[in-house]
Amino acid sequence: MRNKNKRGFFLAILVVVLCATVVSCKKSDSDYYNYENNLKQFDGNALEYLESQKGIYDSLLLVLNRLPNLQDSLRNQKVTLFAATNKSFQIAVESLNAVRKKLNKAPLYLADVDIEQLDTMTSKYILRGEIVTADFQRYVDGLIVKSINHDYSMHINYNKADASGFIEGGPGIIIFTDPKNSIFVRYWQSAPTNSVNIKTKNAIINVLSPGHDFGFADFVTRTNN
Repeated sequence: MRNKNKRGFFLAILVVVLCATVVSCKKSDSDYYNYENNLKQFDGNALEYLESQKGIYDSLLLVLNRLPNLQDSLRNQKVTLFAATNKSFQIAVESLNAVRKKLNKAPLYLADVDIEQLDTMTSKYILRGEIVTADFQRYVDGLIVKSINHDYSMHINYNKADASGFIEGGPGIIIFTDPKNSIFVRYWQSAPTNSVNIKTKNAIINVLSPGHDFGFADFVTRTNN
């Protein structure tokens, strides 16, 4: 009788644990589902959105001030922007000046670097048309898209992060890639997003991870003159 009671007790505990696990998993799955499907809205154009995020896009705004054509595109055209934060520019500029210091050259900053090179690099982050993840997530191998200037080919691919024990159960992530005009993937440079599908009046904005090196590893070679 005592053994039966023990077995009954442990069975009850097991049922409670399993129920708690199921509830927890369902909640997490629902949370990520809501994250993915609640399209964020901003009542303004893409440039106004960047300006409203104080302390996050100062470097990008400085660059855009030097590139009025791109600035106008973010105000008035239908575009998709992959927004690089201050940290991305900091990584690029610090790498440039570390190289220049070894060569006994004076430091350069975003206000100083060659404007044509800056235009070439910045244009890669602005795509033609408003593209949300639903437009390309069905493409297993991703999709080639064109930059707003120079007709440069970029690559976008949709992934789901793992979360709470679910494979691919987390928020949606875009892998944004510069293929470097090469068919060989080993030469490609990629950056993941931190946030996707931010909708403004004229654009879709995806925020790149702060660890992204602005220029897709080309900043130093393009600007160290």
